[in-house]
Amino acid sequence: MKRNNTTRAIVILLVLAWAIFEMQPPTDRPLVEVFDQQASNKDAAYAPIIAAAKASFSPTNAPSVQYRSLREAVGTNDLTKFFNFSTKGEKDPNKAILGRVQREAAGQFKLGLDLQGGSSVLVALSSNKVAQVSDTASLQEQAIEVLRVRLDKFGVAEPVIRADGDNRILIQMPGLAENDLAQIIDVVTKPAVLEFRIVHPRSDELLAQGLMAPGYQSMVDTRNLDDGTSIRTNLLVKVKPERGLTGKYIERAGVYRDPITMQPRITFRFNTEGAGLFAGVTEENVGNRLAIVLDGELYSAPNINEPIRGGSGEISGDFSLKEAYQLANVLENPLETKLEILEMELIDPSLGKDSIRSGATAVIVGIVAVALFMLAYYMVSGVMANVALLLNIIILLGVMCSLDATFTLPGIAGIVLTIGMAVDANVLIYERIREELAEGKSLRGAVNAGYDKAWSTIFDSNITTLIASSILIYLGSGPVKGFGVTLTIGVCASMFTALVVTRLLFDFLLERDILKNLKMLYLVKGTSIDFLGFAKPAAIMSVVVLAIGLGGGIVMQGKKALGVDFLGGDAITYTFDKRVDVSVLRPILEKTAYKVNGKEEVVGGDIAIQYQKSLGDAAVHSERLIVTAPVDSGDAITAALKAGFPDSGFEEQLKRQVGAVIGSEILKSAIEAIVLALFGILFYVALRFEFSFSVAAVIAVIHDVVVTLGLYILIGGQISAPIVAALLTVIGFSINDTIVIFDRIREDLKLGVRGTFHDVINKAVNQTLARTIITSGTTLISVLSLVIFGGGVINDFATTLLIGIVVGTYSSIYVASAIVLWWHKGERPKMAGPESAAVYSAAEPTA
Repeated sequence: MKRNNTTRAIVILLVLAWAIFEMQPPTDRPLVEVFDQQASNKDAAYAPIIAAAKASFSPTNAPSVQYRSLREAVGTNDLTKFFNFSTKGEKDPNKAILGRVQREAAGQFKLGLDLQGGSSVLVALSSNKVAQVSDTASLQEQAIEVLRVRLDKFGVAEPVIRADGDNRILIQMPGLAENDLAQIIDVVTKPAVLEFRIVHPRSDELLAQGLMAPGYQSMVDTRNLDDGTSIRTNLLVKVKPERGLTGKYIERAGVYRDPITMQPRITFRFNTEGAGLFAGVTEENVGNRLAIVLDGELYSAPNINEPIRGGSGEISGDFSLKEAYQLANVLENPLETKLEILEMELIDPSLGKDSIRSGATAVIVGIVAVALFMLAYYMVSGVMANVALLLNIIILLGVMCSLDATFTLPGIAGIVLTIGMAVDANVLIYERIREELAEGKSLRGAVNAGYDKAWSTIFDSNITTLIASSILIYLGSGPVKGFGVTLTIGVCASMFTALVVTRLLFDFLLERDILKNLKMLYLVKGTSIDFLGFAKPAAIMSVVVLAIGLGGGIVMQGKKALGVDFLGGDAITYTFDKRVDVSVLRPILEKTAYKVNGKEEVVGGDIAIQYQKSLGDAAVHSERLIVTAPVDSGDAITAALKAGFPDSGFEEQLKRQVGAVIGSEILKSAIEAIVLALFGILFYVALRFEFSFSVAAVIAVIHDVVVTLGLYILIGGQISAPIVAALLTVIGFSINDTIVIFDRIREDLKLGVRGTFHDVINKAVNQTLARTIITSGTTLISVLSLVIFGGGVINDFATTLLIGIVVGTYSSIYVASAIVLWWHKGERPKMAGPESAAVYSAAEPTA
């Protein structure tokens, strides 16, 4: 093996080993078992602890229940003598040790609320604040968006945050370690009211005399010394912030370590208005002390030696590094009101066992079907593609585990689709090799030329997708950001496996003379279809379909097209005597009919069903069923439950209105990210091709999204969070398909292929036809497996993708290519080289 191949093999093995390592352990291990393994110095005091823990342990219990059982078994015993974990600075060493054991017992595949369940926290806006304002809705909305940003920065993946009634907020989070949950609750409820107040110039003198000054209050300033002791000093501090200078003017906050003490410090920067106020305050109070007060607690009171006009400052205190980062997070996102915890509950998966099983079946069938197709069609090359596909899956999952990504059923379905699309790079390479072999080149020469010529196409098509996904990560939030991360990882993994792994396998087989020929099946051969001859009828059809989609679907349906994720709905709580699995409840409730303004509607798939029980309660009777369905469907849902399951004793306990999961800020950030992504694509394609090509690509993407969405709504679909993810996937597929054809048009123009621009485009479309059919076909295979085997839960998601793939394939030819032709009025663009002697016409075969 040549030296460069050895290096590539080592890189592949290292990447593979790292990915497998990141997935270990894949699932949760029993907490008591890990606790016993980690413990050392097991003396007589340890035996009753582990005996009590094992007696109360059940492998079917949720991790949080296992944690509480273990903590009860530990009791007042000191765990520090049994574990060699550092607990320096921890207020509760036992809690810190158990938290670390729980994290080490947790599996790397973190499942979402739909597959695993998690924790539910109901908080209320401060009653005092609510009484002072007339617009509680805006106060509630501000709190929801702040909580969303805080939880995103804390690393909580795909939480559900929605309004619950007029002054409450429901927060649902996938399974968390108990310590993490406690810290998140602290992050959620901390209002982070930061105030800058002036210390009285005669503070020490007045306090020494036992006197107070009007408008001031006594606060304690604590300074920690190097020897571990601390000094507490009372200061007279103004009751109100100077010039109204508070944390609402903070634009950015961060953390750094003091270079001398190595203690974490929090830095902050004001916006323009705040910087002006800060400069004025410091200028008027040179020589005085500025008290920095957070949530009513004095953190520091530095001297003002000179006016500070830079608009920045810092907070010092006795923080751990994690506490400092959490505080910086809440300072950047202050709440306008304090939040009070009303209840905390454990929630079951929102999908039943049958739904999860059918979803898993769809995933496996999709992957196996794609692999079998590649094997049957490309034979030996297909084996290499499948090896690359397997490594692609391992790397994709490894990276997602390393990023603590949460796996939901729609997310896993999206990964299956990514796998279907991942073979595209291999298909491009193999079709190029086929062309080179047809021209009479040797096998080694054809392989080299195939990889070289496919490189620019693979690069351009994937870079445009990465531009879009990177912007979605940077600007998006919630599910939009999560989709961007998954798409980016998938694209990078597929490029690596297609360009590095399969090339290494080819080199290995060719150098040892194992591979003597390369047989492949032909799906299409030497076609010479005049695609653009149908451009005008296709344009008319596009306009008609756009009008139907926009008019009949999006415009006429209006808000009716939006699901519970966007509009909110009825949340009904039930008590029961006999539990019924969610997978049994769902088909009945989805068919429930209800009336809205005299018109009959059907609940459909836009429904969430979960069992909940209060944290700490183990009795079955404490469990409740929560059903969230469209507005005004609550009474019909209750009637359907009682009629369908009379022996279960379902009784309505509470019915309330809940708000949207996808709030205005998420929607706004998603639209901004998509628009900016389209501009990014516009710029890149214009740079690599011509401006006409970039405009055509963007118009094709917009066409695909509008038509897909319109047709989906027209057949009765409603827009939910998974549908948003599906539309984003359609954007990635559409631009990828368009760039492949554009790249071949550019190549043929530069080679000087003779004929009109109409002929050149036709030739490019025919040359890439096999690739278009195979890539769209493998992607459709993946989607069809979701439609057939995935069940109702992901059926809407899969249906949207099915429409999008067909529309995206069509638009690459009849929208994007046709626009480029019409833009140049049939003339060859400037990028064209001098015409060669090779002539092409629509009636002439190309192979």
